[in-house]
Amino acid sequence: MHDIAIRPEIVERVVTRRGRLRLFERLDPARTAAVYIDMQVTFLAPGAPVEVPTARAIVPQINALNARLRALGVGIYWIAHANTSRDGASDWPGFFDHFVADEARERTMAGLSPNAEGQQLWPELEVADEDTVLFKNRYSALIAGSSSLETMVRGRGIDTLLIGGTKTDVCCESTARDAMMLDFKTVMLSDCCAALTDEEHRNALETVIQQFGDVMTAGEALAALDRAG
Repeated sequence: MHDIAIRPEIVERVVTRRGRLRLFERLDPARTAAVYIDMQVTFLAPGAPVEVPTARAIVPQINALNARLRALGVGIYWIAHANTSRDGASDWPGFFDHFVADEARERTMAGLSPNAEGQQLWPELEVADEDTVLFKNRYSALIAGSSSLETMVRGRGIDTLLIGGTKTDVCCESTARDAMMLDFKTVMLSDCCAALTDEEHRNALETVIQQFGDVMTAGEALAALDRAG
């Protein structure tokens, strides 16, 4: 896992601005969901074109946290990225046509195609029958048209999202930003997220804690959920 902490000057800035560090001292388990982004073969397999090596290291932490969350009645949502393609063209040309090199495009699109092996959740993750598995086709799982996550959680009375997965600074941060702007209580799980470098991971967490939500470790999130009782 990443061995970093939010810098003291950022903590001081946050406390000065809002009078406290923690936004949410108590979280209601019945109204909370854990959302894990892109913890799938395409992003975790060694040698994959979009591999995030550190993401494999957070798997034990996610499994341990989820065992506690399920016992508290917190819903678990796994969000895997998927993009369809036809005749070499993707349903997300704004990304694949500009951000992916020619030599990597075909492999990346193949790994992100529906029903591909890369779509499978990483086999070391402990996925329970009661968990929900969804697909998204943009960085954020909550941007309009990307996935059915918002509809599902609102239908279940959920107003709080704990966000983990990979990459911290791309899909996790994008989802966290949209969650806050859709009026969800938003918490990034610092030790259940992974980026390509410690610096990118820390920068994303510092952005979130200043503008978009709380940043908690798994243990801190559990403590907030326990206090709700």
